[in-house]
Amino acid sequence: MAKNPVKIMETVLRDGHQSLCATRMRTSDMMPQLEALDKVGYKALEAWGGATFDTCLRFLDEDPWKRLDTLKAHLKTPIQMLLRGQNLLGYNHYSNNVVEKFVQKASEHGIGVFRIFDALNDVRNLKVAIEAALKCKEKPEVQGCLVYTLSPVHTNETFVELAKELQSMGCHSVCIKDMSGLLKPYVAEDLVKKLKSALDIPVELHTHCTSGFGHATYLKAIEAGVDIIDTALAPFSSDTSQPCTETMIRMLEGTDRDTGIAVQQLTPISKHFLEVKKRLIKEFNLKGYFDINPNVLDFQIPGGMLSNLANQLKEAGMEDKYQDLLDEMPRVRKDVGYPPLVTPSSQIVGTMATFNIMSGERYKMVPNEFKDLARGKFGKTPVPVDRDFLTKTLHVDPSEIITDCSIEDAKAESFADFEAELKKKGYLNPSEEDVLSYALFPQVAEEFFQAHFKKITAYVK
Repeated sequence: MAKNPVKIMETVLRDGHQSLCATRMRTSDMMPQLEALDKVGYKALEAWGGATFDTCLRFLDEDPWKRLDTLKAHLKTPIQMLLRGQNLLGYNHYSNNVVEKFVQKASEHGIGVFRIFDALNDVRNLKVAIEAALKCKEKPEVQGCLVYTLSPVHTNETFVELAKELQSMGCHSVCIKDMSGLLKPYVAEDLVKKLKSALDIPVELHTHCTSGFGHATYLKAIEAGVDIIDTALAPFSSDTSQPCTETMIRMLEGTDRDTGIAVQQLTPISKHFLEVKKRLIKEFNLKGYFDINPNVLDFQIPGGMLSNLANQLKEAGMEDKYQDLLDEMPRVRKDVGYPPLVTPSSQIVGTMATFNIMSGERYKMVPNEFKDLARGKFGKTPVPVDRDFLTKTLHVDPSEIITDCSIEDAKAESFADFEAELKKKGYLNPSEEDVLSYALFPQVAEEFFQAHFKKITAYVK
């Protein structure tokens, strides 16, 4: 046995296929290998959250709650989910009791690790979700995130201070969430050393290979003492996904950080998921493979978002403006206070940059979501947004500027409001889970309900 084995959190059931195959993996694709995955010895299996909830309802004709039930029935390894704090899995802020109800239900259905983050690293947006998870009777692990980014105001020292605050809020562990592969190997070494010195709880590292740093960043973090790393089985690894599970296990064999996982048992599992990947690429007309782009350190948009923006330009007959778009993104991000670029801020900043390029005039057309980000509806930006930019360029009335987003959250629709809406639409006695699905994705969920209500006794028109 190694003196200090690195633990592995496997992402093939969530972020792996979200990064490379648009989250299109079905529960039926996972089922044949669940028992094998359960025997590997992983610290956890990430299988829910992120875009999986939306995609189940929108594209796969699946109930995400039933997927979770299925996974729970076949796994003893903790199931991990990614949760966007007060955003949950949607793109708006939800009222406190909706957040609390969602966390409670997710725990009941089998979530064993809640990874909770906020796009702005505003702890006010994490408080309700963290406290709700800590109160769950199933006693899940509650993990707080440092959303990693590069800017003039983000330093390793500021991330350490954030981590200390998360520990004081009761988090059982912290995760460095590097969603775009921005974390350089030696910077990772320094950050992990500082975190290990400042904290009494485990430190996990999540990165992507978009820049090409991935495996090297993990190695330096491991040398610095990181406790857990996130990896994906070979077919769903690298490119814009996580470093490869098999590669990292073999890299550490025979060292004092040896994972203790027998890598040979992963071969048949990976063969299965390679066939799944090929089928998904063909069925959904996906690219499936992405080039490394070291310039991501400049524009910082996650890979999946880049492909969507490029497609928007192509549809508008402006494909030749792609580089202009990449150049515009850092300028827009600076204007709006250097937010880390992760859902939903990445979509908001990316869309604004696209509008600027397509219109030929900066801020001629401004989406409401961008105004909301700038005026504080999503929380406090790392740098205060310039007052003149807010009022004169974006035409935000000073009375609409928000200093405490939690006050606005209290005004949001309650769980009872969403339940009443569903009943008003003719759905009698909807389950609490279905009310939550509707709260997060009203139109998509209702279309799903309309297709299935005859099969579900809860829905009677």
